[in-house]
Amino acid sequence: MPTTFKEIPRERPSTPLLDNAATPDGLRRLGEAELEALADELRLELLYTVGQTGGHFGAGLGVIELTVALHYVFDTPDDRLVWDVGHQAYPHKILTGRREKMSTLRQKGGVAAFPRRGESEYDTFGVGHSSTSISAALGMALANRLQGIDRKAIAVIGDGALTAGMAFEALNHAPEVKADMLVILNDNDMSISRNVGGLSNYLAKILSSRTYASMREGSKKVLSRLPGAWEIARRTEEYAKGMLVPGTLFEELGWNYIGPIDGHDLPTLIATLRNMRDLKGPQFLHVVTKKGKGFAPAEIDPIGYHAITKLDPVNAPSTPKKAGGPKYSGVFGQWLCDMAQADERLVGITPAMKEGSDLVAFSERFPERYFDVAIAEQHAVTLAAGMACEGAKPVVAIYSTFLQRGYDQLIHDVAVQNLDVLFAIDRAGLVGEDGPTHAGSFDLSYLRCIPGMLVMTPSDENELRRMLTTGHLFNGPAAVRYPRGTGPNAVIDSALEPLEIGKGVVRRQGSRVAMLVFGVQLADALKVAENIDATVVDMRFVKPLDEALVREMAASHDLLVTIEENAIMGGAGAAVSEFLARENVLKSVLHLGLPDVYVEHAKPTQMLAECGLDADGIEASIRKRLDII
Repeated sequence: MPTTFKEIPRERPSTPLLDNAATPDGLRRLGEAELEALADELRLELLYTVGQTGGHFGAGLGVIELTVALHYVFDTPDDRLVWDVGHQAYPHKILTGRREKMSTLRQKGGVAAFPRRGESEYDTFGVGHSSTSISAALGMALANRLQGIDRKAIAVIGDGALTAGMAFEALNHAPEVKADMLVILNDNDMSISRNVGGLSNYLAKILSSRTYASMREGSKKVLSRLPGAWEIARRTEEYAKGMLVPGTLFEELGWNYIGPIDGHDLPTLIATLRNMRDLKGPQFLHVVTKKGKGFAPAEIDPIGYHAITKLDPVNAPSTPKKAGGPKYSGVFGQWLCDMAQADERLVGITPAMKEGSDLVAFSERFPERYFDVAIAEQHAVTLAAGMACEGAKPVVAIYSTFLQRGYDQLIHDVAVQNLDVLFAIDRAGLVGEDGPTHAGSFDLSYLRCIPGMLVMTPSDENELRRMLTTGHLFNGPAAVRYPRGTGPNAVIDSALEPLEIGKGVVRRQGSRVAMLVFGVQLADALKVAENIDATVVDMRFVKPLDEALVREMAASHDLLVTIEENAIMGGAGAAVSEFLARENVLKSVLHLGLPDVYVEHAKPTQMLAECGLDADGIEASIRKRLDII
């Protein structure tokens, strides 16, 4: 069984077996008896690596043995291994030729936080959002069958990701097309079954064996000649398995279910995977693991150790933390509790983001009005719509990148019916080291085109609080999008006061240039304005746009500059230009925002600088345009 470590090593550990298993080819040259020691070395290497760089932590520790077994049994990369989400893929990266690059994890130009096709041939499918692995592996299996290629397709999905409807859509489809594929359910929260031990491990070996499979097929041929006999035998087998293993649901869908087995028992894992490797049709293996396995603090607190920051160097002088405002998510969490106290109609909904979106206090103070729907963004949005139909005032707390998954529901179920649902959209704009799959780059573009939608962009913490109140009181769908991290430490008014809808405010009066700012770049815009004597406008509302204020700025300035941390194409700046074109106003307009590329992972400050959205970039772009006009 795995060794349990109590500390994160600060010096690179000695790993003689892992040194010879830099790729799966090297791993497969090891003897089976050496694999448990290799798994300990891999776990220790993962502890060291993430301690140096920071990053996702607990999920990877929990799949050490599974990762070793998969690459040992299957012929990767020819066999297609698809990891769901990617939080669990760090051990996979270490074993697939990237060990020496792991020191660059989540850094600009370095190893990505999630599997990426362009990074390695072993990363067969790029991921970041959950619940995509079964669909992707099924697509691979079918494409290979059409081309006459004999290779395996394996999807590894966590129990949390299995809560999303997309996973069940794929589970329903695969048996229909008789796909030869393997789905591995990594049950790391015992959410399906606690029936793990010697008996279930033994049964898994028997049920996955070639002998059992051939006997089953032979019996089927014989009994099928007798009227009703095969159906009786099939049901008898089903009920017998149902008493011992929890696979009835998957069996009814058409999968051959095996498990649950101990995901940290390497000999059982290898034996079971070998047996299942050559079975035809859709195969389902249920393994039970422990998130954070092998690191004592993570086993005790798997949520707290989901991800960690890098360790401070030994004997490093302590540096005082920079003064800053509260996190925007914290401002939202406090507002939610305050408004719930004032309005008993308010309910809070989140798709598995209680901690990230700061709903912990709300869930404790108002448990009857708190709904965590798990990783099911589409359901979260339509659940809110149904509640709004009956007079509730739902607030959907969701990350910008995840709201993309519920876009049809936002339009069809909320907006078309003009329902009172407030979307509190966290992680808007660039989010840093998690990269483009997690960036909130498009929400202003995909929201402002929806009729009747109220769309707001706060420039500081107090503006966020007031906009949330505005959205809550609005008659119809409303959205407030705000970034990750802290703000400029604005004074927050405890009152629940709304803003006048569709009205921006001039923060600084200048002469030749007017900067129309949508969001948190306001602070940098004010700095730049001191150097070029510009007018600075906090636009506040993307929709409805303050057209009177835009018209006034166009009439009194030579250049309008729109600034947003959103894709330039279709964003808030585009709304300004559309209005000017509609009014037949000819004016030089400079749009600053996210370019038409996926901005790669780096520190947020590096990403903003790359996009020209820091103070230096904004000023340089304006001066360049002024030289032209």
